[in-house]
Amino acid sequence: MPRKKQAYDFESALTALQKLVETMEKGDLSLEDSLAAFEQGIKLTRECQTMLSKAEQKVQLLISKNSGIEAQPLE
Repeated sequence: MPRKKQAYDFESALTALQKLVETMEKGDLSLEDSLAAFEQGIKLTRECQTMLSKAEQKVQLLISKNSGIEAQPLE
């Protein structure tokens, strides 16, 4: 099955998510619009999480291939 092309780069997705949250926080949306905005927010959040996970995997791979440095988890 072909992979779906991501609609955003990370920065664009994060900016869109921030604008969506600001709009929802104003409280001016109807119930239907609020639900649609919430659904879009969930999609953007998942896209951001996926992109961050891929970036982390790439960094781990580069570290393991290019040096003897061990990655330390952040606390």
